[in-house]
Amino acid sequence: MTSGWTQHEGHAIVLPAHNVDTDQLIPSRFMSTPRDEGYGKFLLHDLRRDADGNEHPHFPLNRFRNASILVAGRNFGSGSSREAAVYALVDAGIRAVFAPSFGDIFSSNAINNGMLPAQISPADHITLIGLLNETSMRAQICLEESHISIGDCRIGFELDQTWRTKLINGWDDIDLTLQRSQDIKKHKKNLEQSTPWILPTANRQRC
Repeated sequence: MTSGWTQHEGHAIVLPAHNVDTDQLIPSRFMSTPRDEGYGKFLLHDLRRDADGNEHPHFPLNRFRNASILVAGRNFGSGSSREAAVYALVDAGIRAVFAPSFGDIFSSNAINNGMLPAQISPADHITLIGLLNETSMRAQICLEESHISIGDCRIGFELDQTWRTKLINGWDDIDLTLQRSQDIKKHKKNLEQSTPWILPTANRQRC
């Protein structure tokens, strides 16, 4: 279980690239590192640094180290299903990513780790890019009303209601399932009574 949240205030920046995949978010050679050591230092490693490991000074995340909100291009988080890509973002302090589209598995992993994958329209994406204009601005996110506010601009985003519930409560898939534990037990009991022949013999003897 992660820490739930309903509102977040932080600095937003633009990551001006489409199709940023999970291998770019965290190259596979870093995935043997123990999770408790943190993956934030590996985030976008090969884009942020040159072959000698020196940082590119103009890369957005190198210029604005306190950013917690990314405005990214379409198809963000595509590629493999590695959850480590989300770990790298979360460990680097990223709380939300706004983009016109996301990789499906990436989005699910993001929700399970308390990070918002906020889908916005292409027009609103252009608006945010123009508003930020290669700089960093203070922004506020409201999960309950599904919008981000930057200055006088307020932009809505799409978010599945179940995903919203998980983010607000800090739940992953297991936590969400446990909320229905009584219904599951009731269903199992009814099943045992109405169709006992479908249960394994050992289970029937215990009933």
